[in-house]
Amino acid sequence: MKNQTALTTFILLGLTDDMQLKILLLIFLFLSYVLSVSGNLTIITLTLIDSHLKTPMYLFLQNFSFLEISFTTACVPRFLYSILSGDKSITYNACASQLLFTDLFGVTEFFLLAAMSYDRYVAICKPLHYTTIMNSRVCKNFILFCWVAALIIILPPISLVWGLEFCDLNVIDHFCCDASPILKISCSDTWLIEQMVIVCAGLTFIITLMCVVLSYIYIIRTILRFPSAQQKKKAFSTCSSHMIVISITYGSCIFIYVKPSAKDEVAINKGISLLITSISPMLNPFIYTLRNKQVKQALHDSIKKIAFLSKM
Repeated sequence: MKNQTALTTFILLGLTDDMQLKILLLIFLFLSYVLSVSGNLTIITLTLIDSHLKTPMYLFLQNFSFLEISFTTACVPRFLYSILSGDKSITYNACASQLLFTDLFGVTEFFLLAAMSYDRYVAICKPLHYTTIMNSRVCKNFILFCWVAALIIILPPISLVWGLEFCDLNVIDHFCCDASPILKISCSDTWLIEQMVIVCAGLTFIITLMCVVLSYIYIIRTILRFPSAQQKKKAFSTCSSHMIVISITYGSCIFIYVKPSAKDEVAINKGISLLITSISPMLNPFIYTLRNKQVKQALHDSIKKIAFLSKM
């Protein structure tokens, strides 16, 4: 990010200046971060050590949990430090890095959710060909594609953001470095970047959502043809966790773009950003463990092994 003057830092305003709210926010964010990291690390560990969790679905889940840890770690610890120390400053390089990584992890998640939807489609609609279609090489290629697609989408607008000039304005009305508030304080012409951000965000959202919707249209149509209620229930249960996570992820993003008024835009963006960076990563491990028998069984077996080893 270029700078016309000697300024070397940004100031992140955060969410509030009220001390009591700051304390509550600190406790909430710390607990949600610890739960998020520990929960997602548990899923990663289980998928690595349990032989029953070696299917493509759990390989995708393993990578999704890694993305959740990475995404929340890119934002929350820096904000916790700011609340504790009162230091709201962040260097240009640190801000640029935070913007790059949060966008990279966030966009990759959307593509991974689409890939997970396709995996569920193959598992339910083409069960006899599942192991052939979704073999290990295909799954790894899907995951690689998600990362590469995210990089291709975010690098053009972010590279232009790094070339902006900020004159004497360096106060960002947010708790992390996000593209929208950064563009607002730049003294450069940001029209092109704004259009690129809208196009890139729109393409990511629409393409991945279309993949998800099409997959689930075929899934629901196939499930409804099953002869017994037991089969239908079992098929829906395999997709329920993924559908809940999709609803939270896409629902949060829809609220960012469907604003009640321009006056409330900043407050709503901050609130939704807080939801995406802290609450969603915390809830996802519980959604996948509480609604998935195989993960619950793997967790139960691991706890039994740990308890047995501790008694030795």
